Amino acid sequence: MEKELCVSERNGQGINRFRVKRQYRFLYIGLLFLMFSCDDKKVEEFEEVKIAFIADAHFQDIYAHFEDADYKGIENPQTGDFVNIRTMNAQLQSTRIFNENYFAFIEALDDIVARGIKLVALPGDFSDDGQPVHVKGLRKILDNYSKDHGILFFATTGNHDPVKPFAQDSGKTDFLGVGGKEQIITSAIGNIKDTVAGQLIPIITSEIKKWGYQDILNEMSAFGFYPQKEYLYWETPFSDYSYEEYTFDTALEASMLGKRTYEIDEFNKHPDASYLVEPTEGVWLLALDANVYVPKKELSGISENANDYEGASIGYNNVLLQKRHLIDWVKNVAKQAEQMNKVLIAFSHYPMVDFNDDASEEMKQFFGEDNMQLHRVPKEEVAELFVDSGIEIHFGGHMHINDTGVRTSAKGNTLFNIQTPSLAAYAPGYKILTIHSKTNFEVETVVIEKAKSFNSLFFLYEQEHDYLKRTQAPEIWNKDILTSENYRDFTQWHLKELVRLRFLPDDWSQEFVAGFIYKTGEELLIAQPEDFDNKLKSANLSINDFKTWTGFDMVYDFYRLRSADELAFTDIGDARLKQYELVCKQLKESENDAYRLWANIFEKSRKGKPSNHFIIDLKQGTIESIAP
Repeated sequence: MEKELCVSERNGQGINRFRVKRQYRFLYIGLLFLMFSCDDKKVEEFEEVKIAFIADAHFQDIYAHFEDADYKGIENPQTGDFVNIRTMNAQLQSTRIFNENYFAFIEALDDIVARGIKLVALPGDFSDDGQPVHVKGLRKILDNYSKDHGILFFATTGNHDPVKPFAQDSGKTDFLGVGGKEQIITSAIGNIKDTVAGQLIPIITSEIKKWGYQDILNEMSAFGFYPQKEYLYWETPFSDYSYEEYTFDTALEASMLGKRTYEIDEFNKHPDASYLVEPTEGVWLLALDANVYVPKKELSGISENANDYEGASIGYNNVLLQKRHLIDWVKNVAKQAEQMNKVLIAFSHYPMVDFNDDASEEMKQFFGEDNMQLHRVPKEEVAELFVDSGIEIHFGGHMHINDTGVRTSAKGNTLFNIQTPSLAAYAPGYKILTIHSKTNFEVETVVIEKAKSFNSLFFLYEQEHDYLKRTQAPEIWNKDILTSENYRDFTQWHLKELVRLRFLPDDWSQEFVAGFIYKTGEELLIAQPEDFDNKLKSANLSINDFKTWTGFDMVYDFYRLRSADELAFTDIGDARLKQYELVCKQLKESENDAYRLWANIFEKSRKGKPSNHFIIDLKQGTIESIAP
């Protein structure tokens, strides 16, 4: 359209070839001006592009059968299918769902198809522990959606994809077996330590080991990790060709994993799966592999023993220790993107900015530095370095939360870190980025409210619950979760039981818990009795409103806010949020240090940056909500 407009402008000049030379000269100059104006406009042109981001799918192929074991799983009498699933007890003590997220993943992909989106990024933990049976199952599904709907997928590694840089034997003791019992499935008999009377016979299969980089990247090769013929451009931190020199064959040669390594120490090198890809004209996707596996001890030689290395869950704080080559590469990529008028979007598994609504310091005082995953909070230096390297928009995952963090460096550069929620936790969803122009971006969060067949396994959980009751297990999960009407409700139940069974016992001061969670809202309100009557009146609230909930409800809603941010508002309700606001005002005036800290943490958790549907303006450095 812009080109046609410029042509019409030139034609509209009505050039008269018979005019005197002086008049022609003026017209000629005018034409040059218009031509350059058109070129400027052409530079500013940008065809709208949409990219979906699905983080932390933790995909497990519940219908897969092991190729090397005569074991189908357990039969679901309501569907006739054989399934390999984990117990509900295991799910409710984990930060992720293992089974029902299978249905949520398919639902998300179908929603993406319905919206006509052709580019999908997977910011890590696309699998659960990189087990062959699950990575193969995921690859088949992605292949089908690519073939049937023309979708290009771009994955990057998470700490659950290659758990360690090299393959290792592994297994799980908590698969669901016949009669509601636990079933051990492992890749090696040596993994089984003790046997218990009445225990089901363990299943041995190599399909449940944990793959390393080589196997995972080979299986997922078509999804960004290696160049494909349809890509306009592809490079790694280690390739040495320019954009102008690019050919598919050159990229293929540079993509060999042996050429994509960095030094750990004088003996060892580890793979780096980072890559840059141009899937469509004008858009560069920068996939950063921020996995770092620190040696547990000083190594005296080459080691491919996975047990010699720590896991990679810390993220960018360790990138600063061992992967600083990424920063230099990002600088070069960002510089080239600017020169060639490309839109640069970065994504990785880990956050680059504090994900606790800037409440991390208070949380360290309240919970202790080793709790609430506070060791995963990136240092301020991380954001400072990457924003000054040229990253302005970054999509992360890892924390299973919906959040937006913003940092402006001392040099005046601004980074927007967008945390993508997990499909395997509350609130389950994915993000859609719409690139309107080089400086204007829209981000929308799509919540997976319903997922077809999400409750198809509930009959099997009934058997598990009956077995736990029959054997008088010490901690039994709440069977009411099986009344969930949709997938979103199911994830809320998952979070509520997770708070009760794991978070409160593990992360909280038991002294605080004993004196807080059983109190009613009324008791918490009058804990600081001064002037609360007038505050009630000015807030247009009744004391009776506070009698219907307890401190546990407030703790649970804190976790809902922490996990879902703005997405939790409708689940909690405006009235309850208003009551919490008044309680926090009262607690901030308490002589109890813990109460004051708690009130500050809670308040920050409900006052974060826009995280549901918003516009980012890079020219102005602003972020603004779009009203629902």
